[in-house]
Amino acid sequence: MKSAVETLNPTRVRLTVEVPFEELKPSLDAAYKKINQQVTVPGFRKGKIPAKVIDQRFGRAAVLEEAVNDALPRFYTQAVDEGKIEVLGQPEITDIEGVEKIADGGDLKFTAEVDVRPEITLPDFSTIEVTVDPIVVEDADVEKSLEQLRERFSSVKDVERAAAEGDVVVVDLEAKVDGEVPEDGTATGVSYEIGSGRLLDGIDEAVVGLSAGETKTFTTELKGGTQAGKSSEVTVTVTAVQEKELPELDDEFAQLASEFDTLEELKEDSRKRLERMREFDQATQAQERVLDELLKLVEMEYPEKLLKDEIETRRHNLEHHQLEPMGLTLETYLETQGKTLEEFQAETEEQAKKGIKTQFVLDEIVAKEELGVNQEELTEHLIRRAAGSGLTPDQFAQQVVQGGQVPLLVGEVARGKALAAVVEAAKVTDTNGEVVSFDEDEDETEESAAAAAETTEA
Repeated sequence: MKSAVETLNPTRVRLTVEVPFEELKPSLDAAYKKINQQVTVPGFRKGKIPAKVIDQRFGRAAVLEEAVNDALPRFYTQAVDEGKIEVLGQPEITDIEGVEKIADGGDLKFTAEVDVRPEITLPDFSTIEVTVDPIVVEDADVEKSLEQLRERFSSVKDVERAAAEGDVVVVDLEAKVDGEVPEDGTATGVSYEIGSGRLLDGIDEAVVGLSAGETKTFTTELKGGTQAGKSSEVTVTVTAVQEKELPELDDEFAQLASEFDTLEELKEDSRKRLERMREFDQATQAQERVLDELLKLVEMEYPEKLLKDEIETRRHNLEHHQLEPMGLTLETYLETQGKTLEEFQAETEEQAKKGIKTQFVLDEIVAKEELGVNQEELTEHLIRRAAGSGLTPDQFAQQVVQGGQVPLLVGEVARGKALAAVVEAAKVTDTNGEVVSFDEDEDETEESAAAAAETTEA
């Protein structure tokens, strides 16, 4: 077999492949064998029909077509390997010549066009400089954390008075759109904390001052259901007003809510937890900002077909996996966001470009630095991904293996290590001017780096 590679542009090549008849012989034999098992000829047992009889009864063209279909993928792959081409996606077979010649022992010639990875020149990572937030935990932060913990152990009791900020009300709701109540326009027995902002815009103002049994109507925009995004007249009826009761913040509460005996021990543990959270947030912030700076320093051509497919995939996922379950169309969603279709398409293209560029740049670093992934790293990443999916590690691992997605997970870990290496080489300072180092938290840095890279790609 002979092959030649022609560069059409920085991200697409054309392969021209010539295959001698002798190398097609195995595919011809396989074609005769396959047809032998599919047809019946009087006087011959199935599978024992001579090749000449098959040619006479069904035509040699059918055999040649089957042989070529069998041979093309194999010789295309061989040409890609010989040319050491990093292809993207499936090839487009643009021309096949010589099928008629094969009948006389001639050669097969075909051409294929395919997208390839663009060449990337990596910058000096040490030139990258970013600024991040400092790790600061104030007493007020600790107090807020404890208040949130008190909320978790709070209880409610019915009160005979008007509802006020911070109370919990039990309400019945009826929404009308254009004077009609839609099928999903009513709800009863809804428990709502006034001021939480978790229900409808305008409901806080409506229920404050109402006692049990009282009703009020207000206008708002529906956030979900079949009428999402539409203006609605909502009637809210308060059926109960409840007052929250918080436990006293003392040693007894510390023993109730934690493994500690005293409130001071609980406060100290809360401070340490907040510091660890801020450290993780700082590391994530550093990786996101370093990645942004890295991408600015790299010039790259985008494979046209890959970019188009990525844009379509992102739009499909938004419409069918996010909006449809909420009863929203893309048009309705864009109205709620105050965006035009053109603005949405431009944003989607930019997101797709950033995802593609992130993957290609980090993959280039993985190759250049020869970064590998061991079983322990893969297992740790799998456990983290399982936690985010709501599955057990075993269930998630089974899904990954059955879906043939192990290479994808390996790629995520490797790219996380690549980004962590860039962060280590970059200059990271906080807003106080202090140099930030992540050497001591290498595992945590790689974990948050993998998350940052994965989020950008996704």
